[in-house]
Formats: sequence, C-alpha cells, structure tokens
Amino acid sequence: MTVVLPDTERKNSYDSHSPRSPTKLFSPFAHIGTESFRSKIITDRHQESHEFLLRCIKEDLGFQDGKPVAACIIYTCLLHWHAFESERTVIFDRIIEGIKVAIKVGNVNNMLPYWLSNASTLLCLLQRNLRSNGLLRMMPFSRHASGHPGATMRVIPGLSPKQCNTFDDGMSHVEATYPAILFKQKLTAYVEKIFGLIRDNLKKEIAPLLSLRIQAPKNVSRRPVKPSKFQGAIPQQQSLSSHWDRIIKFLDSLMSHLRENYVPSFFIRKLITQVFSFVNISLFNSLLLRRECCTFSNGEYVKSGFSELERWITNATEEFAGSSWQELNYIRQAVGFLVTHQKRKKSLEEITRGLCPALTVRQIYRISTMYCDDKYSTQSVSTEVVEQMRETLNKAASKNHNSNSFLLDDDLSIPFSTEDILEALAEVEPSDVEFPPFAHEYACAQFLVPNQE
Repeated sequence: MTVVLPDTERKNSYDSHSPRSPTKLFSPFAHIGTESFRSKIITDRHQESHEFLLRCIKEDLGFQDGKPVAACIIYTCLLHWHAFESERTVIFDRIIEGIKVAIKVGNVNNMLPYWLSNASTLLCLLQRNLRSNGLLRMMPFSRHASGHPGATMRVIPGLSPKQCNTFDDGMSHVEATYPAILFKQKLTAYVEKIFGLIRDNLKKEIAPLLSLRIQAPKNVSRRPVKPSKFQGAIPQQQSLSSHWDRIIKFLDSLMSHLRENYVPSFFIRKLITQVFSFVNISLFNSLLLRRECCTFSNGEYVKSGFSELERWITNATEEFAGSSWQELNYIRQAVGFLVTHQKRKKSLEEITRGLCPALTVRQIYRISTMYCDDKYSTQSVSTEVVEQMRETLNKAASKNHNSNSFLLDDDLSIPFSTEDILEALAEVEPSDVEFPPFAHEYACAQFLVPNQE
C-alpha cells in the first residue's frame, strides 16, 4: 500500500474481516475476489491522489494573499490522507520528482523563484507540525507567529486527538513515520538546491556585465554584451554611464522577479547579498590581475558606479538588500586607494589601518606596485613603504608557504540552515487558501471543495 487511508475508509476496509462477514460464511473464493477488488480500488485511489498532486505541481497555482497555493494544497492533502503516518509510501518521492521536473521544463527565471517560495513554505509546515520520537527534532515555535507559548491548540482537519500530540508551545504535532521524515530531509536539500541554482544563474547573468565595470572604456565602439535573461534585450548604448545602468536594470529586474513570486524577504536578502559579494570578488580580482586597471582614471570610473549601487541598495531597503554595501568593502577600499592623492606621503600604518583596513599587506603591495596615475602623473607609495611591505611578506612566506595568494575566493556554501528558515518565515495557515478549480475532477480532493448546500 502507498498512502494510509483516512479513518472512515480504514474502517470499511476491515469490515470484511469481521466474523459476521457473509463472504466468510459462503465462499472462500468470493473472499479472495473481494480482496482483489478492494486492492484494485485502493490502488486506483492512490493513483488518483498522485495525479492530483502532480497536477498541483505542474500547473502554476499562484499565490493568495502572498501564500503559495501549491505548498498549502500539497500539505493539506498529505495531512488529510494520513500520508505522514504511513510506514510505506511512494507519494513523497513522487512530489520530489514532480518538483524536479517542473524546475527543468519551465522558464527558469520564473520557476526557480516560484518553487523557492513553495518548497520553503512546505518545509516550514512540515518542520512546525511533524513529530516522530526523536527522528525529527522539534524546533521552537516562533513567538512572532503564535503570539505566546500558551496559545490555544489548533485543530488539524482529518486527524483525531489520538493522532496528534500537544506540546508546551500550544501546537498540535502529527506523529510522523520514517518516510515523512525522509521527505522533510529531501525537501530541505531541494530548498538549498533551488537557492543555489538561482544564485549560480545570477552570477552567470551578471558576469559579462561586470567585465565592462573594472576598466573605463577608451572609446564608445566596444564589443556588445549578450543581453541578460532577467532584463531582456537592451540596445547598445554609447554613453559610458550606460554600463552601470545595465547593472541597475539587472538588479531591478531581479528584485521584480523575486517579489512577484513572493519569495520571502529572508531569501531575497541572502540572494542580493551574495550577488554583491560576487560583484566584489569579480571586480577586486580583476583589478589585482590587470595592471591596466590600476590607474587613477579607472578608479574614478569604478567609484562613480559605486554611487549608483549605493543608491540602489538604499532604495531596496535593508529588509531586502541586507549588508550588500558591506559586501563591496574590498573593491571599495582598493578603488579608494587608486583615487587617493599624495599616496607618497602615506605611511604603511595609515594605509593598512585607515585607507585599506580590510586588505592584506600582500593585496596592498600588489596594487601599489602596479599603480599608474594616467591623469595627474603622481607617484605611488614611497620606496620606504614598499620595502616595509616586502619585508612583511618575506617573513610571512617563511612561516606559511600558502600565503602567496592575493585573490579572493568565491563562497559557494548555502548561507542558511533549516533553523534560520523556520525562524525567519512567518507562519502560514494552509487551510486559508482556496482550492484549485480542477479539484472537482478528483474524488480524492473532494474534501477541499466547500459544501454547496
């Protein structure tokens, strides 16, 4: 069997085993036929429930009052069908596989944010409402969602008091079996995977735009850049400022896609922060690898773009942009060094503590020795400062042979945990959403359809 039947159906299934059952009194062959027929009915019922959930996954059910409808319907059905209590079921695997297919075949720029919202909401519903004797460690319920720990117990449709446990947080928790716990683990992995896919796609989109930001164009006839999928086709512009305008349009379009799909601000903040971290790493590493970029005029060009980025971050607010401005610290300080006048009068301490506190001596040494003032013909740092830095680097090299790298590494880790998600996302009441119109077509989903009396 796959999905455990509701109480009423389970009772009917067991009726034929009663001593008073007519099938036992007249013919054992009739009993065998009845069992076979009953098995076929149950199999068909399970097949229909699978088809209904897969349709909920394939079709864009949208959002209602900011709540992802698909996640709420899936959770409500699993709860009503007692799937979380089943010892053996394939329905959870079908759901994961359905999400996997939906992400692959759909428009990636819409599907990924859509399923980040749905998958994370479904994960929170599981985390807040399932309990299984230590298999699933219960997370503390958010006071922001419940009001206070002593809130009245919520009634979960389809479950009897024996099937629920009530804990000190005032919540009712379903006793989940191993398949349900495994489903939660797989769903957690998929939330992380979807987040990583969005982040990686954003890096691919913005990388060609950044290649034009590290060095001021010498003329207007530059090689055209492939339009971003997020921002659509953008005509080639001759203005130098248009290069930074494209970055702003990219960020605006990104924010629009995420908010249209009601991606929680928690995830938007993480994504925007990681995008700016990638901007910082890309521009900073390019600066340290290309001598032609370490010029005064180029520093002015990059600095002018930062004012646009800072304005965008301010308009986006901290709720969505988070610490994005701080993520640009390395490249901002490097550019600040390029446009600083009278570098020759600066001591090493003034540079390392005041001008470039985030940079290592090796990184400062690299920029200082490659610097060229193509505008005012001023000199770089003094010979004394260069010697001090060289001596510091030699001492470091004698102690640590792996200290030669001056480049920044891109952090590919997932910047959140399940606990972070649960704490950040507001509670969703799944029964508040309207059922999908096609629920009328499925007998297994009739409980979603309100009575027409």
